[in-house]
Amino acid sequence: MDVLTKNFSLYGKGFLGTVELTVYASAVALVLGFLMASFRVSPVGSFRALGTVWVNVLRNTPLTLLFFAVLLGLPRFGLVLPFKLFAVIALGCYTSAFICEALRSGINTVPTGQGEAARSLGMTFGQTLSGVVLPQAFRSVIPPVGSTLIALAKNSAIAGAFSVTELLGTYKTLNELGYDIVWTFIWIAVGYLIITLTISAVFNLLEKYWGVAR
Repeated sequence: MDVLTKNFSLYGKGFLGTVELTVYASAVALVLGFLMASFRVSPVGSFRALGTVWVNVLRNTPLTLLFFAVLLGLPRFGLVLPFKLFAVIALGCYTSAFICEALRSGINTVPTGQGEAARSLGMTFGQTLSGVVLPQAFRSVIPPVGSTLIALAKNSAIAGAFSVTELLGTYKTLNELGYDIVWTFIWIAVGYLIITLTISAVFNLLEKYWGVAR
């Protein structure tokens, strides 16, 4: 218990760092995931190709390698940003590929007749997707999207290896100070558990709310 009480500020800083990474990267992942899912079901062939390449490349690239590509590659093009922002970009882009496929799976559960009926009324592709298809697909994608964001929270631990303040990285300082490594990791695990259970609770509430017939 001493490792927590005597180093609460250190744990707190790491915990808040992980929360910030999770929140910001989740926002990036949801926006890009929605955009790429729209591309994947678009009637425009070039958009479908772009969405397919995005998903296949990112889903089959190790996240650590993607961190290296972002942190070392972007500065070569003159884009120099804080390490935390680089980490958010890497996490968000990587997770967006999984969000995209979850959304696309939900979209595919909507009967094709719904889209055809909307188009027969003169609605554009964007109007059909946002006004007809996505509202029906939304409920079915809540659980997989929630699971993906929980995975993002845990994946954020990789950022600690790139000089980004986050929860797992606190063990290095505590180990150097001579604290018991077992208790150090126990309290780190508790921190991640708080974050993941919070995300799970939020998505459980969303699922219950949107599951009610209106």
